[in-house]
Amino acid sequence: MDFTELLGTFVVGDYVPWLDWLTSVSGFYSRAKKLAKKFDDLLEDVLEDHITRQKGGNEGLDCEEHGDFVDVLLWIQRTESLGFPIDRTVIKALLLDMFSAGTDTISTLLEWAMTELLRHPNIMKKLQEETKSVVGDRTNITEDDLGNMKYLQAVIKETLRLHPPIPILVPRENRQDIKLKGYHIKAGTRVLINAWAIARDPTYWDQPEEFKPERFLNNSIKINGSDFELIPFGAGRRGCPGIVYAMAANELVLANLVHQFKWELPNGVEGLETLDMSETFGLTMHKKTPLVAVATLNN
Repeated sequence: MDFTELLGTFVVGDYVPWLDWLTSVSGFYSRAKKLAKKFDDLLEDVLEDHITRQKGGNEGLDCEEHGDFVDVLLWIQRTESLGFPIDRTVIKALLLDMFSAGTDTISTLLEWAMTELLRHPNIMKKLQEETKSVVGDRTNITEDDLGNMKYLQAVIKETLRLHPPIPILVPRENRQDIKLKGYHIKAGTRVLINAWAIARDPTYWDQPEEFKPERFLNNSIKINGSDFELIPFGAGRRGCPGIVYAMAANELVLANLVHQFKWELPNGVEGLETLDMSETFGLTMHKKTPLVAVATLNN
């Protein structure tokens, strides 16, 4: 949370360099340095654990079958299989990318998905019926099951539409002057794409403020950037490289949550009117009030 909060903080010195002293006075830089030290210590421990294990006789392990992401990076470093060397700092940077981009956004989306399901018990019930029809009495849902859960995929898509974890996409900068829809955009202009607003535009969506997963059951809209009315992962060459991982993780976790547990709000309150749907402003769009729900193990 601290990491994403700092990333989403407006730093006046980035835009008005001579006012950068205001950023220092605010304590931003000292907080960033302390957090960077914590992350660096954590990642150093992770690397040392893997290096120690490999020195114990597993340096030649089959990374593809038995090694994890860290093992693969260390193997690439040893063999220089990319054709150029990578050092310890590069490995830690890649691990930080995976940790920061692959955890907060997923947990944010899952919280919004569970919130919407609790607000709409009929949708929750329909999703639970689908998971049971696919896996029967089996407790755990695996990645192999997800392809048969079309309603689950629709629920995830609808959550991404209403509550994209990153509402304002990573900025772009055009290389040359261009005219677009009557606007003249000079070369070097920083362009921000409001994915949140696009996905709620009534020009493209029927009842855009309503949570209706069924809208994705009978249309071909994709989230990979080919359909611009829904671009939670961006589009083009600068689109999110983790889209496949993120979708698999979101679907797998949500499917198991609704399949293995019954969910209700504390004290039996109804969710549609009582749940706070306020959003926080930052790099990622969290619920302002964290979701609190009661889980009961399904028999």
